[in-house]
Amino acid sequence: MFILRRPHLTRHLPFSRNNRVSSAAAVRHDATLWTPAPLSLVESAAESLFHISIDISNSPDLAASYTRPGQYLQLRVPDVERPSFLAIASPPSFAAASGAFEFLVKSIAGSTAEILCGLKRGETVELSSVMGNGFDVDQIDPPEEYSTVLIFATGSGIRFKCTTFSKSVSFNLVTDIASVAYMMLSSISNKVYPIRSLIETGFGADRRSDVRLYYGARNLKRMAYQEKFKEWESSGVKVVPVLSQPDDGWRGETGYVQAAFARAAKQVSDPSATGVVLCGQRQMAEEITAMLVADGVSNDKMLKNF
Repeated sequence: MFILRRPHLTRHLPFSRNNRVSSAAAVRHDATLWTPAPLSLVESAAESLFHISIDISNSPDLAASYTRPGQYLQLRVPDVERPSFLAIASPPSFAAASGAFEFLVKSIAGSTAEILCGLKRGETVELSSVMGNGFDVDQIDPPEEYSTVLIFATGSGIRFKCTTFSKSVSFNLVTDIASVAYMMLSSISNKVYPIRSLIETGFGADRRSDVRLYYGARNLKRMAYQEKFKEWESSGVKVVPVLSQPDDGWRGETGYVQAAFARAAKQVSDPSATGVVLCGQRQMAEEITAMLVADGVSNDKMLKNF
């Protein structure tokens, strides 16, 4: 797992934890536009996972820039100079309606994530502009032509883990930031992407005959959003939990999601009518891709958000 530990803390931010939100965003030497925003909710979502909500009601342009599930941004916490990447877990419609971004973050001892998850409601963080192309669901539309959609999310594949830049990384342009984001997302063994945002945005699942989410985690205590499974299933997404280290009594799928998919009696009935969303460890993505390409599924129909 690629987790950068917390660097030496230096007071470099132009605000403190108790500052109120300012309508003016600061332009830093790295050419990133930063918007101060207060936390509106910090609560436990599962073991070591926290539900984080950030109030952006005073920043309508920032909310409006979030247009597609799978997009992400950078976040800075008080007293830590280097930013972290976070994919937005809530759908774009939620930002427009409620003026908030929601995230699911894993707290790692000694990391920026631990600091973020330890903040309180009302404390201020800084957000960059929304970045990335997100999931290009137009590639698997219309639903009538792509009746099968297979979604694979491993471990934290429902959210995005806080990751900080190392001292050796420098960037000056937005394009450099995107390149660094790609590099870091590609190197993190437990990559996390906003499957919740994709499902709740809607991609015509109820008009497709076979939509499956293979969702892998260590055990049920580590599996976030279980309370949403019924809602997701009612929208047309069959949720298949896969536990690598299940507790006694678990009767569902075990091991890794790629193995669970390989065991499935019904894999792909029509490769030309199949779309895929990959969210998780590189090994999983590579193995799933190899299996499906061998079955005739087009690489162009395999969606990632980077």
